[in-house]
Amino acid sequence: MIPIRVVIWGALTLTAIMSRCGGEDIVADHVGNYGINVYQSHGPSGQYTHEFDGDEEFYVDLEKRETVWRLPEFSEFTSFDPQGALNNIAIGKHNLDVMIKRSNSTAAVNEVPEVTVVPKSPVMLGEPNTLICVVDNIFPPVINITWLSNGHAVTEGVFEASFLSKDDHSFLKYSYLTFLPSADAVYDCKVEHWGLDGPLLKHWEPEIPAPMSELTETVVCALGLAVGLVGIVVGTVFIIRGLRPGGASRRPGPL
Repeated sequence: MIPIRVVIWGALTLTAIMSRCGGEDIVADHVGNYGINVYQSHGPSGQYTHEFDGDEEFYVDLEKRETVWRLPEFSEFTSFDPQGALNNIAIGKHNLDVMIKRSNSTAAVNEVPEVTVVPKSPVMLGEPNTLICVVDNIFPPVINITWLSNGHAVTEGVFEASFLSKDDHSFLKYSYLTFLPSADAVYDCKVEHWGLDGPLLKHWEPEIPAPMSELTETVVCALGLAVGLVGIVVGTVFIIRGLRPGGASRRPGPL
């Protein structure tokens, strides 16, 4: 459970290249946010990422001081020195301290996150799949996302992406769970955030068509048999009429 305490939010430093430009008539085909720095007093913690078209390119692990690419193949074409991220985070921390003093330690306004759970692909029992927990409208970016299967915590097969920035300065976050769909397993995405009164559980279970009863099966079979017999009778009648002598003759018309 996330402890309920005051969070001071300041210096959401956004450095955007190829980002939103002035002028409402300008429409960009692609948008890249390069150098998104977030630092906050809770923890304390921070995040440095590069994004392109709303997807994460990489983040910098601030503890290990290394660049982690969302797709490892990207590292074969380019590189990023994590020291630049560490410098920006240090500047963000300094700016946050200044803003806390100037604002008389004004706390951040907690927004209510929105949670949705969807499968990555159409669900087939017994075939591996991935559940995606989408948490939108996050602010401040302090959140705890966990998975439950039949009420029990799941840690294996779980992957959580970094916070993704939004135009309104709130954040979006994805959590993934690889699983094997079965008829007797149900799942919950558990979200804890200061904007909620308590932990929020978003339920998901596979949609399995209800099996037909014996009576329903009998009725369906009887209807199918009846329709087939009617078709045979009608077809036979038309064949007999066509084979009758003079059935296809025509009376001669006037000259």
